[in-house]
Amino acid sequence: MAGFASAAPRLAVQTSDDLDSPRHSALVRITHWIFSLSFFGLVVSGFAIILAHPHFYWGETGGIGTPSLFDLPLPTMLGGPSGWGRSLHFQSAWIAVLAGLLYFVSGVLTQHFRNRLLPGSADLSWRSLRASALDHLRFKRPVEEDSYNVLQRLSYLAVIFLVFPLIIITGFAMSPAITSVIPQFVTMFGGHQTARTLHFFLADFLLLFLLVHIAMLIFAGFSSRMRAMITGRSANRKESS
Repeated sequence: MAGFASAAPRLAVQTSDDLDSPRHSALVRITHWIFSLSFFGLVVSGFAIILAHPHFYWGETGGIGTPSLFDLPLPTMLGGPSGWGRSLHFQSAWIAVLAGLLYFVSGVLTQHFRNRLLPGSADLSWRSLRASALDHLRFKRPVEEDSYNVLQRLSYLAVIFLVFPLIIITGFAMSPAITSVIPQFVTMFGGHQTARTLHFFLADFLLLFLLVHIAMLIFAGFSSRMRAMITGRSANRKESS
């Protein structure tokens, strides 16, 4: 959830108000780090759960001895670390959901998504998309500290408004307590095992997104952007003030 830049063009000369205003608000920074810690807990606990049963199915049922959709090249550790893994996974998931919900509500009320993530119509042209893709392939640094190209903004929007809701819903579909009250969560996917398989692929996508996100941070200036996410201001703003 880090690194959101304005979609509108920025003036070359910064005013005193620009220098005084933080690059990231306190709420964005707090929810970012809470979500990061919970996401780490989800990855660790998710791997522990998979070790207990690295087989995936499609439909309502599936288990040892039944045909699987695919199997991971991992040893099956029945009765392994899934106990503490499930407990940590559920706790981390609820923390992540609450932090994400707070970030989402704040983003809507403050028009954070509209002002800093939503691309303009000119940005969605084929020429602009092609230029953004070439910048990534050439590892070209952004011209300005706070600038993000259209592909990056579209990626953040897709993760926030598509991938996150889907992974939350598939997670709900695997919870007997939730599906006993709202069975539509599982029936919409055609079964618990289908929801589990989709949840696995969505989690893999988020993990890949995180790795690319970290790589882009390192490439664009890791220390400056980390400082901005901790203190709210980047090195350039601090030096200019």
